[in-house]
Amino acid sequence: MMAVKFSIIGGAGFRAQYYLRIAQALPDRFQVSGMVVRDENKGKEMENKWGVATYRTLEQLLENEEPDFVVVSVNVAHSLEYLLKLAERGIPALGETPPASDLHGLELLHEKLTMNGARIQIAEQYHLYPAQEARLALIQSGRLGKITEATVSISQFYHAISLMRKMLGVTFEEVKIRAMRFETQLLNGPTRGGPPTEDKLIPTNRDIAWLDFGDRLGIYDFTKDQHRSWIRSNHLSVRGERGEIFDNRVLIQQEDCQQLQLELKRINKGELENAEGYFLKGIMCGERWIYENPFAPARLYDDEIAIANCLQKMADYTMGGPSFYSLEEASQDHYLGLMIEQAILSGETLTAKPQRWAR
Repeated sequence: MMAVKFSIIGGAGFRAQYYLRIAQALPDRFQVSGMVVRDENKGKEMENKWGVATYRTLEQLLENEEPDFVVVSVNVAHSLEYLLKLAERGIPALGETPPASDLHGLELLHEKLTMNGARIQIAEQYHLYPAQEARLALIQSGRLGKITEATVSISQFYHAISLMRKMLGVTFEEVKIRAMRFETQLLNGPTRGGPPTEDKLIPTNRDIAWLDFGDRLGIYDFTKDQHRSWIRSNHLSVRGERGEIFDNRVLIQQEDCQQLQLELKRINKGELENAEGYFLKGIMCGERWIYENPFAPARLYDDEIAIANCLQKMADYTMGGPSFYSLEEASQDHYLGLMIEQAILSGETLTAKPQRWAR
């Protein structure tokens, strides 16, 4: 099987370098076929660091490279321009989140891209984390019965909403939203730039929202910078008629009225006397493998595994495979995130109606 070739627009950003690291770790699967880096000095730095050709414009890249698809990893204000150019040339594109900054931008993307048959997917990776894939596999097995509730306290707005929708099994339904914000203080923690260098309290917000889908309830709970904090935990729970997942704990009542108490247990190789190399093998629930890492034995951490999954699913999509996270889904998740913000600021219960992209 030949390695999939993809190009990157915006190769100097921190997010774009995820793709470079993944391609370096999985050379039999992925090959970076050039990057667009507008700044020449930064381009040369990327060439020296990664050994990948860089170009100043998309036109220059396409004159010299023949990618299977292009990753558009630029500021949201500039992504539409590149997505339109790629659509005009019939080149599949993998965009970033959020796909637009506001509702008008989301509607514009739908009008100019989706309605014209552009081949676009969005690199939303949170539902492709090993832990989330294991939870989704358990939900899809039916062992929890019909899912009625999901609480997501993992990341901000659209990332959390994507997880919530996946866990609840909802798509573009109407939803009533109530929300509140609690202002407090928290010790400063790690940022993208590294660990904290001084011990000080900083102001922060905890946002909580209730999303009523009629027969299903979603609860959003996020404290600013929680996902990087050393002193705040992430949490996800799913409740069904026959059982629940509470982080890694699984409770099930079987049809014979027997109680099961199980655990989602990560299995790593390379620990203690094991000499197979250090990598995630998979996740077990009781005696069953509920998730197996498709990129083992590459040494990738969970976020990289999830993004590698995006790349593989995008490769499959370009060859006629199914959509895995469409522009419509990304638009819905960002729209609901915007509605949560509006509900917080207004203090009112709002109704999010189906939008233009709803199928």
